[in-house]
Amino acid sequence: MNKNVCCFFGHRTINETEELKSKLLEIIEKLITEEQVDTFLFGSKSRFNSLCQETVTKLKEKYPHIKRIYVRAEYPHISEHYKNYLLESYEDTYYPEKILNSGRASYVERNYEMIDNSYYCVVYYDEKGAPTTRKSGTKTALEYATKQCKIIIRVI
Repeated sequence: MNKNVCCFFGHRTINETEELKSKLLEIIEKLITEEQVDTFLFGSKSRFNSLCQETVTKLKEKYPHIKRIYVRAEYPHISEHYKNYLLESYEDTYYPEKILNSGRASYVERNYEMIDNSYYCVVYYDEKGAPTTRKSGTKTALEYATKQCKIIIRVI
């Protein structure tokens, strides 16, 4: 278990406030300075994820040693062109082998992969904002992270 790794997961749509942005900045900076976190794992398909990626990117100017890694839930094999495009925003990207044939569950499995490889999880989960027509992927990930005894930092 690597204590220097943090992942993010949260709802596709969020209540994006200045308060949330400054809270995230403070949390992530503390992880870097006080807990020596230097690697951040990102998924896709959520505004919360994008906001965290933007925040870590901003902090990278101050802490150039930190790494942003995009964990893909789609496209096991990518072209050099697409990889170069991703590497404009991340230091690395990979597709977890174990999710290869997981179909519609690929995003859930990708989240499990990120949780398994992280010590810290920064989570945006709002019971009121959770989907009602299907099970929330964020709730599923949060339950899994809790069972795995990860350090969970909820921002809502």
